[in-house]
Amino acid sequence: MKSPKTVILALGSNIGDRLGYLQMALEKIHQNIGWILEVSKIYETPAWGFEGNAFFNACISVSTRLDAQEVLTQLLDIENELGRERSNAENYQNRTIDLDILLFGEEVIETRSLNVPHPGIPDRSFVLQPLNDIAASEKHPVSGKRMSQLLKETTDTSEISVTAEKLTKPEMNFNFPTCNYIAVEGNIGAGKTSFSTMISEDFNAKLILERFKDNPFLPKFYENKERYAFPLEMSFLADRYQQLSDDLAQYDLFKDFVISDYDVFKSLIFAKITLHEDEYSLYHKLFHLMYKELVKPELYIYLYQNTDRLLENIKKRGRDYEQNIQPEYLIDINKSYLNFIKSQSNMKVQVIDISGLDFVSNRKDYLWLLSEIDKAVN
Repeated sequence: MKSPKTVILALGSNIGDRLGYLQMALEKIHQNIGWILEVSKIYETPAWGFEGNAFFNACISVSTRLDAQEVLTQLLDIENELGRERSNAENYQNRTIDLDILLFGEEVIETRSLNVPHPGIPDRSFVLQPLNDIAASEKHPVSGKRMSQLLKETTDTSEISVTAEKLTKPEMNFNFPTCNYIAVEGNIGAGKTSFSTMISEDFNAKLILERFKDNPFLPKFYENKERYAFPLEMSFLADRYQQLSDDLAQYDLFKDFVISDYDVFKSLIFAKITLHEDEYSLYHKLFHLMYKELVKPELYIYLYQNTDRLLENIKKRGRDYEQNIQPEYLIDINKSYLNFIKSQSNMKVQVIDISGLDFVSNRKDYLWLLSEIDKAVN
């Protein structure tokens, strides 16, 4: 999963409801590309390079997990949706909407379909003026000059005027910070780590990830469950207890809340499936001695995936020791989780079926999932 990068886009329109087209483009960028961070003023300028209607121009910065080529594909789709018509003519033309990538982090990209930074930046006032609103101190990746300096040095003397019109930035209207501690759970391959990581990056949360990769018993367990089930479950319990005790006790002044990709109760859920009755009885006693000492999540999210989808995800992520997991084992885990969830009366719990979603690759799925969780928080 990719970490977010900041892309700066130029928006223009010179046909019909120019403000309306810019606003609709903004909404679609929010829905398909990423979070809108900054929005410039709107400037009116004459058509540049051809005889045409005056343009409304603006710039925005966007936090996105897409790469530059994926952003370009989405922008072209948005232009088509908003009625932009293209022809084979070499000259510039009037357009309902024009969307361009100006900067993509500090990357320099030169392909047949994409040049970043946009080669026209230094020579176009209608780009530099709104760009200066949101990224005056940003350095041009090639020249090293700040955008404010490029604006002073540009030889473009085209008439440009700021308008009274304003674009409304789509807000991140999700109230996660009303919960101090959120636990995200799910079966093996459900996507809980990816989702927790995305939330932490997008909403300034402290992230606690389970340290399963460091457990020496895990690969051995998948080879010989009878022999290694008890040491595996005991080592997981000890590690989860220590991690949550330490991380939840350390208050982070710079984070709004805590999110983890597991809840310690999963120890009991998995132990119930993997241990013999006498082992489980001992394990149960030890678990509750530890459990009563731990902070409990204020919101418990269970990401449900059907078994076929779980097996697809497990195969896709390619961990060798997981490749022989049987469907029956995953079914038992789901049943155990759902039984646990039904028994909870003192904790806010939300079960969300994400079997048909791909919230990592599809932003609309991600936004839908956030909206479902927001309902539970409120």
